[in-house]
Amino acid sequence: MKFSCEKAILQAAVTTAGRVVASKSSIQALEGVLIEAEGGSLSLSGYNLETGIVTSAPAEVAEEGAIVLSARLFGEILRRMPDDMVSIQTDNCSVHIQCGPTSFDIMGSSDEDFPDLPSVSDGSGLSIAQGSLRSMIAQTIFAVSDNESRPIHTGALFEAEEGRLTMVAVDGYRLALRREKLLSQDGAEKLSFVVPGAALNEVEKICADSDEPAVVTQGDRHVTFQIGDTLLVARRLEGEFLNYRQTIPKNNSIVLEAEAADLQRSIDRASLIINDKLKSPLRCKFEDGSLSITSKTAIGSAFDRCPIAGDGKGLEIGFNNRFLMDAVKAAPASRVRLELNTATSPCLVLPQEGEADNFLYMVLPVRLRAAE
Repeated sequence: MKFSCEKAILQAAVTTAGRVVASKSSIQALEGVLIEAEGGSLSLSGYNLETGIVTSAPAEVAEEGAIVLSARLFGEILRRMPDDMVSIQTDNCSVHIQCGPTSFDIMGSSDEDFPDLPSVSDGSGLSIAQGSLRSMIAQTIFAVSDNESRPIHTGALFEAEEGRLTMVAVDGYRLALRREKLLSQDGAEKLSFVVPGAALNEVEKICADSDEPAVVTQGDRHVTFQIGDTLLVARRLEGEFLNYRQTIPKNNSIVLEAEAADLQRSIDRASLIINDKLKSPLRCKFEDGSLSITSKTAIGSAFDRCPIAGDGKGLEIGFNNRFLMDAVKAAPASRVRLELNTATSPCLVLPQEGEADNFLYMVLPVRLRAAE
């Protein structure tokens, strides 16, 4: 194999494919990036047996071929090379890398050692703007569970129906829901599948903040995301996802509004004496026109008051400070609406106006003790 490629282009492709490469594996090839030179382009693949990424880059190919290079070492070599054309030539598994006056000779692995990525060619699919998909992931991923005892909740639910995509994440303490319009939908009238959170983190990084389409295809066991020149394939999570529609409370008796920035600052101040070792819920008291937030740990106590619109009827309720902050931060509006009912029922956080049906965050309360 022999080819030349712009350093910046090659480095970007290696970085993208290397996002899912295993740092340590009993299969050495999984620690590397598969580079295939054919025609006038390169194809670079990374795979960890759960998630795979394939991306392409233009190149001047003198001799076609394929090889697997250590993602870490090859990435570091490219990062330190001058900004110039990079020339790579292989002789069996020996690799010569040249860029200006700098050269390296390293060993690679045979492409036959690299496992084949799963293919999804005959499934149902949908198309959505990359910017929309990116924001949907960013505003739900924080609620994906990291508890492996319920593997299905370590991913986010995708539901496509009637020209809209709904994404839902839950972790047992909170729920995040986002909806966006689709560009198109093919195949089944309704699609429903769960994508691992780790794969969605990579999809978010690959997506551009643009109206260019991202094509999502659902197969029997895998799902693919085609984003520009990059394809990500991930194993679907199997199991029964939470029936979120039944979980979200309706007809809440207390409806309040607040400036999101004011609420964030109050939560942040009251959280200063809370840490991983000294955990304590925020005691929130919703009154007529104000929200009082108190916290108490072995360090001391904190108090802050935030102006709100509406009457909280003196409701006193406890929340995990981080969960409440995540919900308010993620709400895409300058003003948020809080819907509550009792001290033991969930709190809904929604945008105050606009596309309120497209955003919903639910936070479960923490039971307060008299001493807190």
